[in-house]
Amino acid sequence: MIYTLTLNPAVDYYITVDDFKSGVVNRTKGEKISFGGKGINVSLMLKELGLKSTCMGFVGGFTGDALEKHLNSRGIECDFVKVSGNTRINVKLNDTDINAAGPDISDNELQQLYKEFDNLKSGDFLVLSGSVPKALPQNIYETILERLKNKGIEFVVDAEKDLLLNTLKYKPFLIKPNHHELGQIFGVKISDFDTALTYAKKLQDMGAKNVMVTLGELGAVLACKNGETYTQAAPKGNVISAVGAGDSAIAAFLYYFFYDQGYKYSLEFAVAAGSATAFSDGLATKNDIVKLMGEMI
Repeated sequence: MIYTLTLNPAVDYYITVDDFKSGVVNRTKGEKISFGGKGINVSLMLKELGLKSTCMGFVGGFTGDALEKHLNSRGIECDFVKVSGNTRINVKLNDTDINAAGPDISDNELQQLYKEFDNLKSGDFLVLSGSVPKALPQNIYETILERLKNKGIEFVVDAEKDLLLNTLKYKPFLIKPNHHELGQIFGVKISDFDTALTYAKKLQDMGAKNVMVTLGELGAVLACKNGETYTQAAPKGNVISAVGAGDSAIAAFLYYFFYDQGYKYSLEFAVAAGSATAFSDGLATKNDIVKLMGEMI
């Protein structure tokens, strides 16, 4: 089983307003609600591809109920800890984002989450994605992995800077920095495949088994635990939004790898999925991904 962790999920409320003016009543031109969080996006894409997963994290209030109801309607299992506060609402006004901090988490609620991880067993995968909200200990990823080490569970980590680096001692199966995040870690600019692979190997030396680096419109590279390296150029297309592209890439990589397609084809499918989502209004469909995959071969 694949488990995904989203520590601060959100209800995203998209509003389009023509000629917005502060201090007066504005009428919306368009509205849309979506349910987000990096781990949730991974689970949604896995479901789209036909692979089951379970969402973990914190939800609360009427917004948390709506999020969980939405995931259940999509056939996704949930194992959230219910908190006393409300799951946050992020407002996306035209090209401006107003992101809420999220609910406070009590120590009892945090300890309940830790206990949920005791249900994971050997052979399971745990995907830890995104930043840690201020309401939680900043070493929470380390605490979770310390609790699960030596249990035969594989870890996937998609996080920035120290949050990522501090998990490497637990030898995660896969980490996925983008080229900006990788550059920030080592204080360099990364704008080509060769440089990305050079620094991906440094992360392997620090403990990661496999390192996939996404480079936006260029594509992605993969440094494998068996010493092999692969590069994959991204297909051409009209980018609508990069939101969820990295999450789609992780889900697609795991999907292909689960069916023993090997590293090379898992990377190709990951790039196709990330690109298809970037070319879509929301997460891509499986048909969109397969179509792009065919164009790349």
